[in-house]
Amino acid sequence: MLDAYIAPKLKPILLPIVKVLDRYKIHANHLTLVGFVFGIIGAILISMNCYLLGLMFILINRLFDGLDGALARLTQSQSASGGFLDICLDFLFYASIPLAFAIANPQLNGLSAAILLATFIGTGSSFLAFAISAERFAIKNPVFSYKSFYYLNGLTEGTETILFFCAFCLWPMYFPILALIFSVLAGITIITRIYFGFQTIKQKEQGAE
Repeated sequence: MLDAYIAPKLKPILLPIVKVLDRYKIHANHLTLVGFVFGIIGAILISMNCYLLGLMFILINRLFDGLDGALARLTQSQSASGGFLDICLDFLFYASIPLAFAIANPQLNGLSAAILLATFIGTGSSFLAFAISAERFAIKNPVFSYKSFYYLNGLTEGTETILFFCAFCLWPMYFPILALIFSVLAGITIITRIYFGFQTIKQKEQGAE
């Protein structure tokens, strides 16, 4: 929900950094991989109850996630393979955080982490399933025209996810309730994406007949 407002404001902030990176011939895919490593380190730290240190690595991961796309756009090296790598590693990173909290305290966090992971599967599958059909019917999204795939909006997107991750790390004792709140919001996202995605694709199919 907030991505459409946050993304344009980040562009001018990231541009000077990616210009320096481009000067050193760093490729966007390198940033994607390094950022993923930072994210997994963050998850490992969280699983060891080092929540604030884990949060620091989560934020570094998100910085790299913004930089890789900005660098690809600057160097005009956007590609389907780069987009594929980015989304795969993003989803793996997202899944690692609830898992880390479950490992850190299985008795307290296990159930809520499992529910949250289930909703992640729902948001991820509805997101990618629509992207496949959007490619087939050449559906464009002007808000996220810089993405290498159709970015289907929802109540819980990248910005909301990171805000909740930050809350998890700052107040780990409240993880169960925060995770359940996030799960409800993600559930709304799943329902709306499936409904509007289905209606949009159905209209395109009827128009193609």
